[in-house]
Amino acid sequence: MTDQPQMQDVVTLERRGAIGVITLNRPEQRNSVNRALSDALRAAVKAVEVDPALRVTVLRGAGRVFCAGMDLKAFASREIEGVLDGEGGFAGFVRLDRTKPVIAAVHGAALAGGLEIMLACDMVIADRSTKFGLPEAKLGLLAGAGGVVRLAARIPVVKARELALTGRTFLAEEADRLGLLNRITEDGGAFDAAMVLADDIVESAPRSVAAGLALSRYTELDDEGRAWVRNDALFADIFASDDALEGARSFAEKRAPVWAGH
Repeated sequence: MTDQPQMQDVVTLERRGAIGVITLNRPEQRNSVNRALSDALRAAVKAVEVDPALRVTVLRGAGRVFCAGMDLKAFASREIEGVLDGEGGFAGFVRLDRTKPVIAAVHGAALAGGLEIMLACDMVIADRSTKFGLPEAKLGLLAGAGGVVRLAARIPVVKARELALTGRTFLAEEADRLGLLNRITEDGGAFDAAMVLADDIVESAPRSVAAGLALSRYTELDDEGRAWVRNDALFADIFASDDALEGARSFAEKRAPVWAGH
């Protein structure tokens, strides 16, 4: 039985057998993350967690892109309470405790916080033309929602530094070579491929899946726990800086930033 989501909802949850399909649904805003989306994504993931009939989640984005990150217009006007520091961290998701696997079906672009949401998922399927990147340094910000921490843990650290410090975008082929993807599909195929993978997982024993997921995260979470302490201190300093506000304003105003260095 498939739930029929209300399309005005900024996040929708459909039940397709034992698979929960969560859709980021701000297509006109490139699924950028504001308070409403954060609250709704957290609620959707929690709904899957407490539903014994649901075993796996596929997370996707409506419209042209998976997610373009934080809503910088909301940031520039300081309308971001709860987006970064609510339960679960950024988007209500990147640090949320959960026990069921989440597969990201990525298309178009996963940039900034969008890439951080992807990195918080357990598996990733991406369309071939998808663009990835952490452009925060170009905006006077820091990829402090897991971007730097998780990239440095999963790919060669010199590559992680390059991507974090230059903010350059890269395509699915490079993401796959770096080990960030489970597989690449032709454009338009990521969601269907993610559903096939989810079906494969559903055929496994529920307790075995939960135990395997928990064990595979054991070392990762232990390392992240220590890294988050330093991450949060650095992020708080950057977030409060004049340059962070200038980066967001220059983006919203479509002009080059003028850095003050503080």
